[in-house]
Amino acid sequence: MDLWQLLLTLALAGSNDAFSGSEDTTALLGRESQSLQRVNPALGTNSSGKPKFTKCRSPELETFSCHWTDEVHHGLKHPGSVQLFYIRRSTQEWTQEWKECPDYVSAGENSCYFNSSYTSIWIPYCIKLTSNGGTVDQKCFSVEEIVQPDPPIGLNWTLLNISLTGIHADIQVRWEPPPNADVQKGWIVLEYELQYKEVNETQWKMMDPVLSTSVPVYSLRLDKEYEVRVRSRQRNSEKYGEFSEMLYVALPQMSPYACEEDFQLPWFLIIIFGLFGLMIILFVIVFSKQQRKEN
Repeated sequence: MDLWQLLLTLALAGSNDAFSGSEDTTALLGRESQSLQRVNPALGTNSSGKPKFTKCRSPELETFSCHWTDEVHHGLKHPGSVQLFYIRRSTQEWTQEWKECPDYVSAGENSCYFNSSYTSIWIPYCIKLTSNGGTVDQKCFSVEEIVQPDPPIGLNWTLLNISLTGIHADIQVRWEPPPNADVQKGWIVLEYELQYKEVNETQWKMMDPVLSTSVPVYSLRLDKEYEVRVRSRQRNSEKYGEFSEMLYVALPQMSPYACEEDFQLPWFLIIIFGLFGLMIILFVIVFSKQQRKEN
């Protein structure tokens, strides 16, 4: 009888140890899983950032587009997964329903394009992004507040003059307005900022904004090469558009012989005037002696 009790006791102890080991293993796996999720949260739950607006831009005050991030569906084709809705805050339309983006294609991936039929100035817009039926981001603006023109085109330069010393030169830089900006009819008024620097420098020199499409640049060294770029903005706005393509300026160098002639020219004139003065003095002396002989 004592032997059976001993065997029963040993069996119960073994089962308790096995159950305890199972609980320890489960807890350990749980802690490892939590640790793994902290390193890579996507393995546990979908914690990627929600789609958000990055910018809305109008290049010419006649159309505009809005762009957003979509990390969850980036590179995947899920039509309708993220949608943009808009409403214009006019008295007539404020009571209407939100309208969906008219064009998801023309402005590129994760964007909405509004052509001139959907663009009105001086009327605030409100837009919102929805994902799976819920709003994830929204903003309001007026079209004139988001104008950032395209870059100016056709940059060129002409030489104005070279200093007498042959060290510095002045140039005139010209360009054309962005092709899609209707500046001729005055629909949009642009001002331009020119920046320039030596090719091997990092700091740009900025000139004051101008309304014209040309500006003189003074005192450039003849032995240097320069980079020039221009950008524009709507007048009375703070947001510039992108810079134009780079314009490279390589000024013609004066020969050292030409420089020597420039410096010798005043001495040459002095010699000429000196000889002329000496001849006059000799003529006066000869003439005075001739007068004395006659008397």
